[in-house]
Amino acid sequence: MILLTGGRGQLGTELRYLLDEKEVDYLAPNSQQLDITDKEGTYNFITELRPDFIFHCAAYTAVDQAEETRELDEKINVAGTYNVAEAAKMIKATLLYISTDYVFDGRKKDEYKVDDFTNPLNEYGRTKLLGEQAVQEIMDEYYIIRTSWVFGSYGTNFVATMKKLACKQKRLTVVADQFSRPTWTRTLAEFMLFVIENNTAYGVYHLANENSCSWYEFAKEILKDSEVEIVPVTSEKYPQKAVRPKYSVMDLSKTKALGFEIPTWQVALEKSI
Repeated sequence: MILLTGGRGQLGTELRYLLDEKEVDYLAPNSQQLDITDKEGTYNFITELRPDFIFHCAAYTAVDQAEETRELDEKINVAGTYNVAEAAKMIKATLLYISTDYVFDGRKKDEYKVDDFTNPLNEYGRTKLLGEQAVQEIMDEYYIIRTSWVFGSYGTNFVATMKKLACKQKRLTVVADQFSRPTWTRTLAEFMLFVIENNTAYGVYHLANENSCSWYEFAKEILKDSEVEIVPVTSEKYPQKAVRPKYSVMDLSKTKALGFEIPTWQVALEKSI
């Protein structure tokens, strides 16, 4: 049985549909039923339920807002993860933690491997890295899956934002000097299920769709059938509260070596819309 935290978010919703489709037994409590920032409540909930696996998707993901709400960001992403991990360890459950490419600073010229040096540039990346470290410190049986530029049919994401803006504006400026791999929530959800179904070796994995691109190239593909003009700009001309890595393309070789098939982000985007 799987316990799914963050089951109402864009990844959590995708997971619920996938688990229903596969007829996998799971429970996805809302934040009132399971408040991961409440240590005692989290411990009681998890030790009473005794799931075999915990998919820990609950997180504070507002990257720019996190720069101003650091206490809340840390409370959810760090303390909340500690609480979940400690309860998981007590009942010998396997924990699967979702992390981010933003744990890297983007200064490397090659793709980031799972054991490369981490050096987050923003608050969100910092707390997600601390969450990774909490899992590694507490757990023996865990998976950490780093992902990037997540999009899908549910919740707020870059694809939804571009489509919404295209309905209101004839000209959009999009950053062209930040590069990574877009990730379809369906691909990520399928990999999460894959690792537990195949008794994959514990550890850190990178999962995103094949091929990399800039935000500008991503936007061009999203709106390729639109008449909206998309203008490339530098990061300096599109200031944001949180600094993003310029190049956070993650190496997928460890994941592909498992036999998990990863579609390109272009194919994934086509299937998602």
